Amino acid sequence: MDALDVALLDAIRNHRRVGDLELSRLTGVARATVTARLERLEAAGVVTGYGPDVDVSAAGFGVQAFVTLEIAQGAIDAVARDLEAIPGVLEAHATTGVGDVLCRVAATSHEALQQTLVDLNRSSSVVRSTSVIALSEIVPWRTLPLLSAGATPSAGRSAMRPAGPRGLPCRRPS
Repeated sequence: MDALDVALLDAIRNHRRVGDLELSRLTGVARATVTARLERLEAAGVVTGYGPDVDVSAAGFGVQAFVTLEIAQGAIDAVARDLEAIPGVLEAHATTGVGDVLCRVAATSHEALQQTLVDLNRSSSVVRSTSVIALSEIVPWRTLPLLSAGATPSAGRSAMRPAGPRGLPCRRPS
């Protein structure tokens, strides 16, 4: 990742429906460069999709919780299958420490959350679960600060022009 890659990702994040031509204008590089960079980021698995980000709270699933699961020894594949079958499980990660799996779940109400927790505990692989309800989101999911901090500062940026009014690149003086 270099500064141009981060600039492209930032432009896509801030201009959701923009095409390659507009991205080239926003970043000040050739359209072919934009296309090649995005193809490379997709092939490397850095860019995994362009679908809409969905706020599950706004979609009616305002009760969220984090659930730590302790599972039977060697049952990670079985518990993964069980978790994938529960619609309220938004994500799950194998972890170190006291718990083995950390899940983020969402529900429409506390009663629906309780049902999701019951469903989690029905898995024959789950030995114990502990849940905490999320009260509010303090820092939303984000990647650009991390990518910016780790980007090679000069690589790929030589062709980029500084942004002018409305985020469009300034013309270079002749």
